[in-house]
Amino acid sequence: MNNDVSSVDYNFSPSQFIVGGQMMFVAFGALVLVPILTGLDPNVALLTAGVGTLIFQLCTRGQVPVFLASSFAFIAPIIYGVKTWGIPATMCGLAAAGVVYIIISFIVRAKGSSFLEKY
Repeated sequence: MNNDVSSVDYNFSPSQFIVGGQMMFVAFGALVLVPILTGLDPNVALLTAGVGTLIFQLCTRGQVPVFLASSFAFIAPIIYGVKTWGIPATMCGLAAAGVVYIIISFIVRAKGSSFLEKY
């Protein structure tokens, strides 16, 4: 059975249209609203989300259909960091959080996801 789908023989269903619209609102909220609320540049968020998504797709060989965007979980720390230490120090903090995510991903890859379930 061949599951390849070309653009010629594929028809969108109404449910896929609704899911696509939902994804558009999620991406808009994450990529435009989060930077505006935190006082950062939405253009940078759009660029880095696109680059991050491409890198993620290369690392996973396109097996995981994910679009990476800004996290609403970081809104309060970003606002506090920008007001307290300024944008450069806040960006360093966000980069450090990214490094922690990468370290955790290597641990999960080495030990499996059951490692996280203990905690």
